[in-house]
Amino acid sequence: MPLVGDQRLRELVLMRRVRDRIDRDYAQPLDVEALARHVHLSAGHLSRQFKAAFGESPYSYLMTRRIERAMTLLRRGDLSVTEVCFAVGCSSLGTFTTRFTELVGIPPGEYRRRVAGEVAGLPGCVAKQVLRPVRNREAGPPRTFLASSA
Repeated sequence: MPLVGDQRLRELVLMRRVRDRIDRDYAQPLDVEALARHVHLSAGHLSRQFKAAFGESPYSYLMTRRIERAMTLLRRGDLSVTEVCFAVGCSSLGTFTTRFTELVGIPPGEYRRRVAGEVAGLPGCVAKQVLRPVRNREAGPPRTFLASSA
């Protein structure tokens, strides 16, 4: 049953609250149940409403935030891939590597090696925008980085 007027607005406010919490607490152990409790909804209802509002599930959004932060930490170059994995809130290196590869197109170790010299001298905000992860539904041809590896 479609939501109307005030009810729809209340749902959108709740979804924004969930998204803000994910943005703020991405490195904390978060799951859909915990996020749902935070806004007094069932996990299923939260998932459906979040996807309707933002086009992806809460888990997918959380993992994208984590991968974006991981990209920043990998560009810094002072942490290992494992340290980055745990620093962004992932508890499984395998899941982190799989999701990173899906979003970025290359594994985190390779990303760290390839991007290290390419962003030297670029302001962080520019590097973040240029190297932003692309979700599967947005993916086009293979990504090229700032400099060719030829």
